[in-house]
Amino acid sequence: MKALVFHGSGKSAWQDVADPAIQDATDAIVRVDAVTICGTDLHILKGDVPEVRPGTVLGHEAVGEIVEVGTDVSGVRPGDRVLVSCITACGRCRFCREEMYGQCRADGGWILGHLINGTQAEYVRVPHADLSTHPLPGAVDSRDAVLLADIFPTAYEVGVLNGRVRPADTVVVVGAGPIGLAAITTARLFTPEKIIAVDLAPARLDAAKHLGADAVAGDEAEQLVADLTQGLGADVVIEAVGVPASFETCTRMVRPGGHVANVGVHGRPATLHLEDLWAKNVTITTGLVDTYSTPTLLRMMAAGQLPSSSLVTHTFPLEAMEEAYDVFSRAADTGALKIVLGGPQHDALTVKTS
Repeated sequence: MKALVFHGSGKSAWQDVADPAIQDATDAIVRVDAVTICGTDLHILKGDVPEVRPGTVLGHEAVGEIVEVGTDVSGVRPGDRVLVSCITACGRCRFCREEMYGQCRADGGWILGHLINGTQAEYVRVPHADLSTHPLPGAVDSRDAVLLADIFPTAYEVGVLNGRVRPADTVVVVGAGPIGLAAITTARLFTPEKIIAVDLAPARLDAAKHLGADAVAGDEAEQLVADLTQGLGADVVIEAVGVPASFETCTRMVRPGGHVANVGVHGRPATLHLEDLWAKNVTITTGLVDTYSTPTLLRMMAAGQLPSSSLVTHTFPLEAMEEAYDVFSRAADTGALKIVLGGPQHDALTVKTS
């Protein structure tokens, strides 16, 4: 089969690799119909994730069809159309029993495209398939569903829920890339008073306004937040960039007693200014997504309550993976938000009523 293979910092190639095979009784083999590129994949290519070894197939998000299952798989079967989660979960270890699937101790957690071969390929082996795949209803299109593999549960769990967004809150989202935009979308479920999006790219700020941000800002963000909160600061600040400067900006914009929810993937140390924060009762959370919210988000998508298609700006055939990476990596120039490769359109069934 063809797959995108990591060859060390700054190097990758769409090339022939061996087909995946069942290795454990809980495995499934999925034919990939739709896949996307994550900002984390760019971090890997930059060398920010040293655990990824050269020769690894990248990618951790996909929609596809089950073609083979191990003898212990009972929840899905060949022919099923499924969402492949970015997190693999055994369902039996201590962390899985607490719905902390991202910390799975039985060869799970974030392993696809990280510790084992991933989804940016024509086929992928999915360990612990019963909990790590989700059957898809016919009404959900592949191009939309693939966004539930990572960005929506990440933004919702690590950003909105960890940040404890509540009605009438002022929420600031720093970084209006795909994760930040998904955070804006899911924060609106809790009816905050206002959402402020912060980014340096005008196209991303336009997208933020389209998805529900009440105000947007660039370099002047701290002053705008102070003006809109009468100097108190924001109730919740979500960091969705992953660089030291943006994290430190978040800690300056939060009010006493507020929450900073870090979602960004950091490749370098950031300074925690406890000399300013120690007396402010500020809660700072970090987290790897657990994907416990995926079934809920999937039901919401099927009901038309998540505007996921608005995040997809570019589509490519699967074999155009290298071109798609180039477009995604130059988002400031190309306007790319989320890119989907493959993804034959899945027609919703029409139900006739008498």
